[in-house]
Amino acid sequence: MSKTHIHGVILGTFCLGFGLVLAITDQLTADDIAARALEDRQNSLSQVIPDGIHDNNLVTDTFMIKDAAAREITVYRARSNGKVTGVAYEIHGTGYAGDIKLMMGIDADGKLLGVRVLAHRETPGLGDKIEVKKGDWILRFTGLSLGNPPPERWKVKKDGGEFDQFAGATITPRGVVGAIRGGLDFFAANKARLMETN
Repeated sequence: MSKTHIHGVILGTFCLGFGLVLAITDQLTADDIAARALEDRQNSLSQVIPDGIHDNNLVTDTFMIKDAAAREITVYRARSNGKVTGVAYEIHGTGYAGDIKLMMGIDADGKLLGVRVLAHRETPGLGDKIEVKKGDWILRFTGLSLGNPPPERWKVKKDGGEFDQFAGATITPRGVVGAIRGGLDFFAANKARLMETN
């Protein structure tokens, strides 16, 4: 057997062993990762759907619906005594550095129960003020609806709307306000389906 062949066998054995270690590690951590994702989802939902309006498990009471762009949206239902009292779902906006993923909760009348940022890549110290841990800007949407303010005022002040932007970071708030407005439009267009008790 040549030295090259021996080195090839050693390298192949090493790769096989390393691959087995990775596969076993993946299997051992998969449950922990799934549990952490479930915990994160429950935490996000608890911030946009108050405990007082539901007696069900929000994470498991879900259904899928397509939006206007034919994307599947997971809807989380809040129920009290079997009656749907609100819903939550993810919305997306475009910020300065890309996609901004948010979770919004809406009551049966179309009033915002809360909005929270799930993920973004906005500039630290500027665009990251959309996070609740960095400031209270995102909390200003709670209690608002598509008619309060009127639809044409669902913009940042720089664009003639109702909402403050950040100094040096107009694109980020513009993306968030637009996403929330889109989420309210989605609720209005699909209210009957969203509020079904089945």
